[in-house]
Amino acid sequence: SISNLLEIPPQSELGDYAFPCFQLAKTMRKAPAVIAADLAAQLGQSLTFIDRIATVGGYLNFFIDRSALISQTIADTNALQDQLGASDLGAGQTILVEFSSPNIAKPFHVGHAFTTILGNALAKSYQHLGYHTIRLNHLGDYGTQFGKLIVAYKLWGDEAALAAHPIQELLRIYVRFHDEAKDKPELETEARDQFRRLEEGQPEQVALWQRFRDLSLQEFAVVYNRLGVTFDDYNGESFYSDQIPAVVDWLKTKNLLENSEGAQVVRLDEENLPPCIILKSDGTTIYASRDIAAVLYREKTYNFAKNIYVVGTPQALHFKQVFAVLEKAGFEKAKDCCHVGFGLVKFADRKLSTRSGDVILLEELLSESVDKTLEIIKSNAALRHPDMTEQDMREIAEKIGIGAVVFTFLKNGRERDIVFSWEEMLDFEGDSAPYVLYTYARARSILRKADLEGVNYLDCPAETLRLLGSDDEFALAKLLESFGSTVEKSVSVHEPFMIVRLITNLARTFNKYYHHEPILKTADPGLRTARLALVSACSTGIRAGLNLLGIQAVERM
Repeated sequence: SISNLLEIPPQSELGDYAFPCFQLAKTMRKAPAVIAADLAAQLGQSLTFIDRIATVGGYLNFFIDRSALISQTIADTNALQDQLGASDLGAGQTILVEFSSPNIAKPFHVGHAFTTILGNALAKSYQHLGYHTIRLNHLGDYGTQFGKLIVAYKLWGDEAALAAHPIQELLRIYVRFHDEAKDKPELETEARDQFRRLEEGQPEQVALWQRFRDLSLQEFAVVYNRLGVTFDDYNGESFYSDQIPAVVDWLKTKNLLENSEGAQVVRLDEENLPPCIILKSDGTTIYASRDIAAVLYREKTYNFAKNIYVVGTPQALHFKQVFAVLEKAGFEKAKDCCHVGFGLVKFADRKLSTRSGDVILLEELLSESVDKTLEIIKSNAALRHPDMTEQDMREIAEKIGIGAVVFTFLKNGRERDIVFSWEEMLDFEGDSAPYVLYTYARARSILRKADLEGVNYLDCPAETLRLLGSDDEFALAKLLESFGSTVEKSVSVHEPFMIVRLITNLARTFNKYYHHEPILKTADPGLRTARLALVSACSTGIRAGLNLLGIQAVERM
């Protein structure tokens, strides 16, 4: 909490950091100026990187030993490489991150992008801090719609179309079912009958359901592969359906179930929440009962330290109810369940050429971003190496285009709505993935030239690194030095935008430095090697941050 109170003074002559002692005055019953003087005497020279400590009024001002901080930070960063900021903070603890969770047989639309991208970044960050991280994809693979799909498939299914474009074909027959059922109510009766057979485990219905599920997962895998997203567990709603009776019995033994208009509910009046429905009046289960079953299963299977749900903010009430029911039933780990909400996705220019009617498919959004990036690279010679082939440009556009989408979802606080604007997203000079990736590629290009000359900047001696001390060099070292604490802070509040902000600042400061200093043309060989070591550390910092966000770095442009 003391580090949270540290301030950066308005003028640099007042120090690099200031600690206001006013908040300690009450508890210590001393004047702030006296506290500051006492602390200065006690701390003396015992702090790393501190050159001197001064007191001004009720402030304790710290002056950093610039060359010591710069030298140590560069050496550490270059030694750690992609392990920069990694720690064993979470050693021995299991974290579950449930994210993405699309519905089987339905298009994987842009609405699923936020949970998929945010969940992936959180899982990567937890893993980086030493937690045993399990990625869960709680598929929407259960419910009466499967009865309708089975009926529709038997009546109008086209085998060839199903093999070629599974989700498109399943959507087509599902829509047709609803259109036809308006005039033929017997279709609904037949659908209920098919769903009942599926629940009973009849071979024909189970085989069809399994096929729809497998084909859907196959199609989802294309999007997951492009985003570099993986899962450890695809247990969806169907997996937990046979565990519901045990949940109902458990809540009965706790005397929590009440009858309300034929439905079984748990009252949550004391928690100021509406009743949580466990069984509907027709005896069928709903999301809440399946989610409770899932928590109990996960606790037995994984003994989690934290069970995180990356689901849109509109579902906040649902999770409050589920967690409150668990708490009421005396489930100890209820306090370790956590809902990480996020905003909506909007389009500023609605210029998405979608082939699928009203739904914007995530796959189409990614492809459009890649195509637009390719156009920008082709039409701007300054952005590419003269000997770049068409294949090279396509590979780079794939990384930058997809990186741009990921970056857009993560650049602001997660509860804010995302407004998509191609212009901002693909701006090579703005706060965007293209800008950060281009800066990274620039740094790598400088280092490749140094490699050709045989400069050993990775093992630059400490006394040579101490030649660095300019404002820009100090600013870059401070950003790199804060990498680990930024990752920890970002994980503690589930806000990857903190990592986005760090690498964007790193890229901006690096570009300023690059334009000020003749890195490769530095006359003094020692200073030149030290500057190249700093360039290497900056490229490592940017790449490590991009990795945590789920964005692939581009080595050359």
